[in-house]
This record gives sequence, structure tokens and C-alpha cells, in this order.
Amino acid sequence: MNSYNCISDNVKMGENVRLSKFINMYGCEIGDETKVGAFVEIQKNASVGRCCKISSHTFICEGVLIEDNVFIGHGVMFINDSYPRATTSDGNLQTEADWKVERTVIKKGASIGSGATILSNIHVGENAIVGAGSVVTKNVPPNSIVAGNPARILRYIEQPVEGYNVHS
Repeated sequence: MNSYNCISDNVKMGENVRLSKFINMYGCEIGDETKVGAFVEIQKNASVGRCCKISSHTFICEGVLIEDNVFIGHGVMFINDSYPRATTSDGNLQTEADWKVERTVIKKGASIGSGATILSNIHVGENAIVGAGSVVTKNVPPNSIVAGNPARILRYIEQPVEGYNVHS
């Protein structure tokens, strides 16, 4: 590691992981051959599979599972709490004990466009594509293309992308 990165000792890093500068990672897992861009934060209990590309300025919070061969564009934000609050009902600042992490899963081969926001309790299906700037508020079916705010299905992928087999 270099002095521009903050990688805690409890990060499980696979083989041949490529890291840019200005990365913050703690308590997470990164799979083999994955590339992580600049200004990315990956929090504890998050997992990124093998052969993924995580582009710059992306925030992967606790509870996010990203499977193998996933592309995450620039500035993608993941959410892990449907009803975030700063304080408890009695006015005290919340701690980890005051809320439960809500899981988000990005399935194998999916692509998330730059600037997308993925809300909590969401599954993005295998080989699905989320358009840039989309806000994903419900599950995305496998092999679908979604876009918008809220993201809606535009169509389904019928042909494999050149050089990539969507059925493998």
C-alpha cells in the first residue's frame, strides 16, 4: 500500500487487486483481479467479487455484496438504511446499536452506470444494466436494462454483448 491510501489490516484482499490512490477501505473483502479507482470508500461487511471494476468516487457501504465480473461506474452511491436518522427518539446521536444494516446485492456480470444511486434492500440481477444517473428503488431483473428516476425497465438484453457471454 502507499501513503495515499487508508487500507485497514482487516481488509481481505485477493490476488492481483489493482488500487488507485486516495482509497479508504476497512473490514471488507475484495476479490482477485479487481480494480478499484481513486476516491473510493468500501466499508466493513461489504464484499466485492473477482474481476470487478469499481470506478472513482464510488461509495460502497456496509451490507453491499457485489458478485464477480461487475462494473460500477464513477460516483455510484449505495444506501443501507431506508429511514436514516441522526438521532434516536430521545434526541441522542444514533450509534450502530440503533439501526440494522439493509442488504443490497449486485449479481454477477451486472453494470451500474455513473452517478447511479442504489437504495437498500435491492437486488440487481445477473447481467443487468443500470443507466447512468438512475435511482434504483426496486429489484432489477436479470438481463434487463433500466434507467431513470425511479429506474424503470427499458428493455431486456437479447443478444450477448460483443466479447462477453451473458449466459456464462
